[in-house]
Amino acid sequence: MSGIDTNAGTTTAAALALGDDALILSHRLGEWAGHAPVLEEEVALANIALDLLGQARILLSMVGDEDELAFLREERSFRNLQLVEQPNGDFAHTIARQLYFSVHQHELYAELARGTGPFAPLAAKAVKETAYHRDHAEQWTLRLGDGTEESRTRMQAALKALWKFTGELFQPVEGLDGVDWAVLEERWLAALTDVVERAGLTLPEGPRTGAWAAGAGRQGLHTESFGRMLAEMQHLHRSHPGASW
Repeated sequence: MSGIDTNAGTTTAAALALGDDALILSHRLGEWAGHAPVLEEEVALANIALDLLGQARILLSMVGDEDELAFLREERSFRNLQLVEQPNGDFAHTIARQLYFSVHQHELYAELARGTGPFAPLAAKAVKETAYHRDHAEQWTLRLGDGTEESRTRMQAALKALWKFTGELFQPVEGLDGVDWAVLEERWLAALTDVVERAGLTLPEGPRTGAWAAGAGRQGLHTESFGRMLAEMQHLHRSHPGASW
């Protein structure tokens, strides 16, 4: 892969982690194309996916060739959070995944934007996008929680199903200097508690780690569904090596 060492350098490590988060979640949201519950929501999810893809391109370009990094790496070389690779499930699962991640990403990028490190310029732009992503997830959480018995039940189940993947959100990322991860987690929990309670729902209890210790995704350990998703995402590029469009 052009001699790219995905473990070299703290800036490289951080750019790869954040870039992979955005890339993988972008692909997951793109899977809703043609399947969203209403046309307006299909457009909204597509726009969020494009925002994330734009972030991924900038971040991966800080590491090496963005196309090679997206389409030619093997599964164990990806450093994304396990949360973002989880299947879409029903619409409530997609919203729960968005709620957990977008609140975290918005708080993290707001923190990075206030600094002077290499990610400050990207964060200053991305924080505006993530504010929209966060609001979108929060509004749908309120609608589903305060909707029908069916929507409330599904949203509560989705929050519970994905809770075990949230511990990894606050494992320190090498190269993101100046981030107080404990304070970030406190803000995340406070924001989630507020919106979930207003929706008539409750935050799950219990451990916030999956089958492996928190941080496994950052180490290249992924859940079963990730391999299938990656094969689909990389299929066209691998089938036509060197093609130009």
